[in-house]
Amino acid sequence: MFNKIYIEKLKSNFSEAVRVISSNKIRTLLTSLGIIFGVAAVITMLAIGNGAEKEILAQLELVGVNNIVITPIPDEKDDNSSDEESEDGTTESRRFSKGLDMLDANNIAKNIPSVKRVSPEIILETYVIKKGRQNSVKLIGVSDEYFETSNIAIESGRNFSRAQSEGALPVCIIGKKIEKKLFTGESAVGKNIKVKDVWLEVIGVIEEKFISDTAQENLGIRDMNQDIYIPIKTFLVRYKDRKIISDKSMDTGGGVVFFSGQQQGPKKRIPRGNYHQIDKLVVQVNNSAELNATADVLSRMLKRSHNDMLDFEISIPIQLLKQQQKTKQIFNIVLSIIAGISLLIGGIGIMNIMLASVLERTKEIGIIRAIGATQEDVILQFLTESVLVSIGGGIIGIALGILSSYILEITTGIETILSLSSILLSFFVATLIGLIFGIAPAKSAANKSPIEAIRHE
Repeated sequence: MFNKIYIEKLKSNFSEAVRVISSNKIRTLLTSLGIIFGVAAVITMLAIGNGAEKEILAQLELVGVNNIVITPIPDEKDDNSSDEESEDGTTESRRFSKGLDMLDANNIAKNIPSVKRVSPEIILETYVIKKGRQNSVKLIGVSDEYFETSNIAIESGRNFSRAQSEGALPVCIIGKKIEKKLFTGESAVGKNIKVKDVWLEVIGVIEEKFISDTAQENLGIRDMNQDIYIPIKTFLVRYKDRKIISDKSMDTGGGVVFFSGQQQGPKKRIPRGNYHQIDKLVVQVNNSAELNATADVLSRMLKRSHNDMLDFEISIPIQLLKQQQKTKQIFNIVLSIIAGISLLIGGIGIMNIMLASVLERTKEIGIIRAIGATQEDVILQFLTESVLVSIGGGIIGIALGILSSYILEITTGIETILSLSSILLSFFVATLIGLIFGIAPAKSAANKSPIEAIRHE
């Protein structure tokens, strides 16, 4: 019986609240603006945050866990002088470095206990020929541990065997887009392709992965779906080995030439270009706590083997991603503050308009109190009105937030992910704002003396 009476009261209060709000549509809309923009900002912020988190996790999967990346720095100087001025004003000859090579990779794997895997890479811009058509591709020389180190799954076929890697056999694993382009509607495994002048047997196809432009730019990740992978020894034997210096390279400046000894005059140096045997070296450590210490050991070890020449660069992708994540978290905090201020202003607006409504309806309050309404009834009536105003603003804000998230993704390319939890949270916050900021006006109305309220003009 009690519940039935209470439900009837709620229905009556709801009907009265709708009547009051409908009679002041413009004022109600203006009052709700703070709630509308605050809720929209909350939804958009959470959508951006979810998108950023997904992107960072995807990038982390691409760069691999606990990886250290070593990249060589080619000699790009084109002057003929090999001398550098030291601190005391004297000149000294530039040091000679052998460059980043397979010997470095083997030494790292053998001598550093914290290292789990070492994966060297050599990259060649070349072409593949199929049915008389020539397509540009990247040919990548890798070890058999490359796919595990880089979190790349082989969708069909198999990885390189030890015999294929050690014997420099003409086999390859191709990206999914290469398979679709060259072998439309059929499997590429077991078939042959001609890459430059060498026929290669396809023994595997990697699983397709989406790689954003941001990941390619910030982390130096290639679109692996369009690459062709061969054993690194196959690359060195059948394609190119920059460690081998030919007479032609010496004539064109591709090798290393220092004229000295019996020759008169100062030494002359021909620029070496890219003298590094490998283009990238990924070192995977056992756990993330050892990343910085291992990177420091790698730096000192490589400097010693490269004759104190700093012709390499060491980076830790996971730390770059954590820095990006921190930056985006700060951005989310700023958005949260803006959303919070908007909601606070919206709540103050609701309280202000409800206090004004109490003053306007003082006589009405006195009449309903005189005919038997309790203070609780008056409080419930005004709370219902404030909550209804807030919920209405919240619903409009949710719609605006969803729309703005889609527009933001289309116009800027920033991925946004809407979730049911963010929508429910926004709706709950809007309701709570109306409830909290409606308490003071409701109590003010309930505390009025019925006789004085009736006499109010």
